[in-house]
Amino acid sequence: MAKRRRRFFYLFVLPGFIGIMIFVLIPFGDVVKRSFTTAVTGQFNGLKNYQSIFQNQAFLLAVGNTFKFTMAGIPLLVLSGFVAALLLNILKNKGWFKSLYLFPLAMPTATIVLVWKMVFYRNGFLNLLLTRVGMRTDVWGAVHKDYLGSGAAFWVLVGSYVWKNMGYTVILWLAGLSGIPAQLLEAAKVDGAGKWHRLWYVILPGLKGSLYTIVVLSFLNSFKIYREAYLTAGAYPDKSIYLLQHLFNNWFVNLELDKMAAAAVCTGGFLMIAIVLLQKLWDRNEA
Repeated sequence: MAKRRRRFFYLFVLPGFIGIMIFVLIPFGDVVKRSFTTAVTGQFNGLKNYQSIFQNQAFLLAVGNTFKFTMAGIPLLVLSGFVAALLLNILKNKGWFKSLYLFPLAMPTATIVLVWKMVFYRNGFLNLLLTRVGMRTDVWGAVHKDYLGSGAAFWVLVGSYVWKNMGYTVILWLAGLSGIPAQLLEAAKVDGAGKWHRLWYVILPGLKGSLYTIVVLSFLNSFKIYREAYLTAGAYPDKSIYLLQHLFNNWFVNLELDKMAAAAVCTGGFLMIAIVLLQKLWDRNEA
């Protein structure tokens, strides 16, 4: 019986593993090899490509912006999704609200970008609204701030990331909340625990699995915000939102494939280390 189960296990896992080998591991191995060679001749040049990217100001700027974006976006997304899920969990008929939160995921990226441009460009809806408010209250005059061409573009991009990914975050939080036994909450309530005590000692410990999944998915999705940034501000946006994806695109256009390969290896290694550390932290908390 054990051999049969093991055979079925391998049977189900093998196709996925073969796909990962062909489409992920083997191509990444080729990228690792190219990171130690020149782009044109393919000659081995040791660590010169890695030395070159770490001396490149554009690479350092892109790494810093990507790190700052991740550190700002993920906590906002996780916390806002959790608060929204707590509020929705109280409602009995929350199907319509779930669909509302998932709606941004169904919208094409080009449509989202068009909306952001209409709202945040120099003569957009936000400036028109602020101008009208200022004129009626005599607090300020006409507002013509270029949000997408200044440092404010960073927070516009963070807001876009949170807004677009809020849907799946809320759904995952709701799934975790539905898995907490109602008997535990009732027992805590009978013992005199208030709302905050039930949240801290009953609900949050029961959501560790959901938290790990949401953080990992949010971390990976934070590297997929490039389309919005690129379509909104082009290949060379304000330096506050110049991300690694912009750098990769520009290196690809300029055929600097050796630098691109070295940067891709560093990025992939960082992602792997971050996910492993999150997994170890999760395993330690479980133990």
